[in-house]
Amino acid sequence: MKSWAVVALMLVAGGACGGGESDGRRGAGGDTLTQRERDSMLSTSGIPGASGVGKAMKVADSTSARVQAADTVGQ
Repeated sequence: MKSWAVVALMLVAGGACGGGESDGRRGAGGDTLTQRERDSMLSTSGIPGASGVGKAMKVADSTSARVQAADTVGQ
């Protein structure tokens, strides 16, 4: 088989494995928590480094609020 055919086959196979849900609800079939809810629970756990998750969420929220404020000023 030619090398370009192998590469093309790998790309098609990789694309078939990806995709799926994009609403933040991944995991087991009965999982009803969003990614943010799981991250929030993780940030309060005793796992080493978990507090960094909470800090990152606060920074992301702050950045989102600034972007939204800048968007409303321009209108």
